[in-house]
Amino acid sequence: MRYNLDEMETFLTVMELGTVTATAARLNLSKSVVSKRISDFEARIGTALFRRNAGRIMPTEAAARLAERLRPAMTELVSATESAAWGMDGAASLAGTLAIAAPMSFGTMYLGPILARFAAANPALELRVEFDDRMRDLAREGFDIGIRVGEPRDGALIAKKLRDDRQVVVASPDYLARFGIPRTLADLSGHQVISYSHLSDAQLWQFRQDGRFVSPRTAGRLILNNGEAMRDMAIGGLGLAMLPGFIAMPALRDGRLQEVLSHMETREMPVMAVWPPVKPMPAKLRALIDHLVAELSEAAPWS
Repeated sequence: MRYNLDEMETFLTVMELGTVTATAARLNLSKSVVSKRISDFEARIGTALFRRNAGRIMPTEAAARLAERLRPAMTELVSATESAAWGMDGAASLAGTLAIAAPMSFGTMYLGPILARFAAANPALELRVEFDDRMRDLAREGFDIGIRVGEPRDGALIAKKLRDDRQVVVASPDYLARFGIPRTLADLSGHQVISYSHLSDAQLWQFRQDGRFVSPRTAGRLILNNGEAMRDMAIGGLGLAMLPGFIAMPALRDGRLQEVLSHMETREMPVMAVWPPVKPMPAKLRALIDHLVAELSEAAPWS
């Protein structure tokens, strides 16, 4: 039996995005074409992949099992084809698509211009870039590479450190004038802290003391899911914030924020490129990693 690659791609995209509408937008197709491809694929393999009810589409158990096996096979197929078409030596123009996931603040503040220069140098290459602070499942969601700030938590991914960053504790001069400057970790219990919704305070507010990291008692009423929003709350005099240096540095330079507890060691925040293992590595992916290393290894854009 012959299988249709377009139908497979459409099926995997519906599994990733969850709706026919979103799949149609991603693949630049009409919703009717997406629906027909799914129906044709179901007929071809002889089993139902989705349950349809009141306009909603839900994957069956068979669909989940098929997607789990099909995703790596499709990734390998695309990689092999692109490696043959454009060569592993980088001599030919890069083409195809690169899907990139990155955190919102780092992406909008620094990664955008870096990717713009890469796109300008490779006009035949299509980039799909999504900035989101959520931890994305790169392989499952169809990303070729992710940029992450902090130690990688998925041992199945290949990782390349691009550079180190340091977390800093900051507050506005107005806040410190009103509530005092904390000198010790114990002083933090008497201050309002600005929390990050993707990490508990115990995970975020960590300092090295006597050879190990400790988490002091903290309390606050503001919980945000974005570092730039946390910075703005701190600038507004609403509390202390633990921020990556790349977010805090511009406001530290112009005096809107002031660093405190600078004598305490905080966690390093490496900026990492991570990607699912694939052999051979597509030339487009290797070229992007080389570009990121060249852009970030010499000097941090925020330093």
